[in-house]
Amino acid sequence: MAGSSHGHGHTPAAWTGVIIAFIGFCVAGAFMVMDNPLGFWAGMAVIAVGGLVGGAMRLAGLGQKPHQAHQVARSES
Repeated sequence: MAGSSHGHGHTPAAWTGVIIAFIGFCVAGAFMVMDNPLGFWAGMAVIAVGGLVGGAMRLAGLGQKPHQAHQVARSES
C-alpha cells in the first residue's frame, strides 16, 4: 500500500496545496527565528492560502473523487 501510486493524496490539488503550505511553514519559521511577528503571520497566511488553493483545485476536478478512492482500495485487496 505504501508503494502504490494510486492512493490518497496523489493528485495535482493535493501536491499544490502541500507545496504552498510547506513554503508558508518555511517563511513563518524563518521569521519566527528572526523575531519578526509580521513576517511570521504572513507565513501563516501563506499556509492558509495553500489549503484554499488545494480545496479550490479539488472542487475544480483536479482532486481524487470519492468513488475512485473506493475502487482503488478494492483493487488492492
